[in-house]
Amino acid sequence: MLRLIVLVLSLATIPLTAKADVVGAVNEARVHGCHANPGTTPKLRENARLNEAARRLSRGETLQGASQKAGYRSVTSASLQITNVPDDRDIEQIVARQFCSQITGRDLQDIGTYRRGPDVWLLVAAPFVPPAPMDRQAVSRRVLELTNQARSHARRCGAEAFPAAPPLTLAPPTLERAALEHSQDMANHSYMDHIGRNGSTPADRVTRAGYKWKAIGENLASGVMTPENVVNGWVGSPHHCENLMSSRFTQMAVAYAVNPSSSGGIYWTQLFGTAP
Repeated sequence: MLRLIVLVLSLATIPLTAKADVVGAVNEARVHGCHANPGTTPKLRENARLNEAARRLSRGETLQGASQKAGYRSVTSASLQITNVPDDRDIEQIVARQFCSQITGRDLQDIGTYRRGPDVWLLVAAPFVPPAPMDRQAVSRRVLELTNQARSHARRCGAEAFPAAPPLTLAPPTLERAALEHSQDMANHSYMDHIGRNGSTPADRVTRAGYKWKAIGENLASGVMTPENVVNGWVGSPHHCENLMSSRFTQMAVAYAVNPSSSGGIYWTQLFGTAP
């Protein structure tokens, strides 16, 4: 999900000595690491849209509003404000000391800055980069692989313990069609719910798609870009985990739909089924 973090650091007691290369200073702290956070690569890339978003932040706009008006969509973003900016070396030390966890996130890729006099506004972000429609089959196979890896180990889903379960197989196209239609509906209308806008349940949708079944389960997710992250999220959520670990299911289908203007950006539907 979209995460927004706003932090402000006042450095009124530190005199202005030189214009700081803020991007370089942040990347030095990021690469070298700080506190309990090890260094990480690659370095953050300066992004023109994030620069514009940082300029809007300096005018008092919110992080979310500034990013939207600048045309930059992120999965994770953080804004930092530093006043009375010192020189490059002090910037690196201050950012490392005060904002270590915000700048060393491995998913971060982009950075934007804006300077007004001695004050600097800074944005770091992980961009919204969903899988392309042409990657649908590869993504489906990867989700199946990761799901079966999870099922191969006994685990607890909340308060309930589950033994290892047999691997699933990819379901017929009818089940994938039901998953895709629900993902598209959620993306087009910016919601996430097992009950469709027409009142349909997962069982209703798979039956309408022509899938013959005696057991059906459904997992949903939004705002997650990769098969690895979406499966990890399901494993970490008790009710989703119960579906994923249930031995009563033998088949699986998954589909995603993207709408950058929606609240979640990308919506996933994972369906489990057992044929009669």
